[in-house]
Amino acid sequence: MRGKSPKILFVLQKSQKGKEKMSVITKHLKFATQGHTDIIDITEKVAQCVEESKLRQGIVTVFVSGATGGITTVEYEPGLVKDLKVTFERIASEKIEYAHNLRWGDGNGYSHVRASLLGPSLTIPFVKGSLQLGTWQQIIFIDFDNRPRNRELVVQIMGE
Repeated sequence: MRGKSPKILFVLQKSQKGKEKMSVITKHLKFATQGHTDIIDITEKVAQCVEESKLRQGIVTVFVSGATGGITTVEYEPGLVKDLKVTFERIASEKIEYAHNLRWGDGNGYSHVRASLLGPSLTIPFVKGSLQLGTWQQIIFIDFDNRPRNRELVVQIMGE
């Protein structure tokens, strides 16, 4: 298909009255973590937020307020959880010196680098109140900090 652009169909769905009605609902998830690349499956908590919103279709964004945590999707199983931890250690090792540590003395320079690489947010579409995740796809939060933390994620649901 080199040189050919794929055809993309856009469909705008309207409410029964012919007018789009969008709502924005913001919720917060609070939980304790262990730090040190603690990987937590938050899929059910996010799905519960969408369900409680009573919205049928739209998007949900999950955002970590903080510079040492990240959010993504994975197949959440013990082997991959271990692989992720090993990979982050290879990419941004705890064992090397960081300019951040020299400036602040808190020893978590690696956690800031890891979080920056992963990113602080994820957006997932939902249809008929159901997250549109793949069969083996779960939403995870990773706490990269060098100590246990109380974390708060912002879950913002937009739709109709």
